[in-house]
Amino acid sequence: MTDASKKGPSRRGFLSGMAAGGAAMAAGAVRAQTQAPDPLITEVQPWASEFGDPVDAVPYGMPIRFESHVVRRNVEWLTESAESSINFTPIHALEGTITPQGCAFERHHSGAIELSKQDYRLMIDGLVETPLVFTYEDLTRFPRKSAVAFLECAANGGMEWGGAQLEGCQFTQGMIHNMEYVGVPLRTLLAEAGVKPEGSWIYAEGADASSNGRSMPLDKAMDDVLVAFFANGEALRKEHGYPVRLVVPGWEGNMWVKWLRRIGVYDQAVDSREETSKYTDLMPDGRARKWTWVMDAKSVITSPSPQAPIRHGAGPLVITGLAWSGNGRIAEVDVSLDGGVNWQKARIEGEAKPKALTRFYLDIDWDGSEMLLQSRAIDETGYVQPTKDALRAIRGLNNVYHNNGIQTWWVRADGEVENVEVA
Repeated sequence: MTDASKKGPSRRGFLSGMAAGGAAMAAGAVRAQTQAPDPLITEVQPWASEFGDPVDAVPYGMPIRFESHVVRRNVEWLTESAESSINFTPIHALEGTITPQGCAFERHHSGAIELSKQDYRLMIDGLVETPLVFTYEDLTRFPRKSAVAFLECAANGGMEWGGAQLEGCQFTQGMIHNMEYVGVPLRTLLAEAGVKPEGSWIYAEGADASSNGRSMPLDKAMDDVLVAFFANGEALRKEHGYPVRLVVPGWEGNMWVKWLRRIGVYDQAVDSREETSKYTDLMPDGRARKWTWVMDAKSVITSPSPQAPIRHGAGPLVITGLAWSGNGRIAEVDVSLDGGVNWQKARIEGEAKPKALTRFYLDIDWDGSEMLLQSRAIDETGYVQPTKDALRAIRGLNNVYHNNGIQTWWVRADGEVENVEVA
């Protein structure tokens, strides 16, 4: 855990009603300033006067050492054991929408296991005409599909239910990544086994020591779920379920079972530990909402943010972030500079894919005044990302999962940024 991951008492209600005036709607052109001769331009540098590395210096390419700060980080006090824990994607330091596998967050229930392709088996049983066992090679012989999809832990932002807690975009909203997966549609394998008429649920189970498993309605299993073995053009990483995992677009990450070893077909849900005592939403009256699979529309400004402060001073400033929805495409993202009093429409970059991360920008001319930065996502169903208080009014403060409330960053006049809330 780094010092930046933890802060003092909650700032809920901080700067109530404060307006962050002064930031203009559009950024002006960035102009080079007249200065003394720069030796980096006027003098020949070592990199321009000697040979660099040969083509085979690094058989598998790695980031250059100047980017060594762009790594996953954990918060040690969140869990008792690192084997059953989580680390966080450095979303504040990434651009575009595709997450490199080496930066994509991890969530394990009993540690990441090492399972070879040769030892891999996937069984389909239960209410099927023909129970089947597939090897890895068997799976590669079926027609493949690809999908770009976000994977978000249901507990992403969970620490923020009671107020602003963790200092950093990575730590508050970094339980998410977005990759291009390639694999076999689950419906293809279920069709191979032949689902019996009474089959209406499946149960997906992993091969790790936790036997992590989740029930899923058959309708979803037959829709867009993949049995995947590639991500971002290469084999899955060990920590992401190598050699085979489930991809369940738009639904909470715990459904995306890693090291997938069994698909059972049943006439009802299994009611396993991970869908009864865990991954349910505790309500104020003591009851728990169950089967809250879909990750609703959400967004976060990744820069400026606590780990990406403004260093260049007043002038042109690029505000950027990510938006996503488990119900489809992002239709619009609004950005506020004054804590939600006024909103501006952000520019969506590239194609807004369904159930995938979408990048947005707002280019302004910052005058150095304080700002309370917020973003809110609107998806194609018309759903609008709510405030945290709107969620609390329904679900109280004792929840852990599905916090898609609006995140607020306080940008100070010196460019430093803090995680706060506004009333």
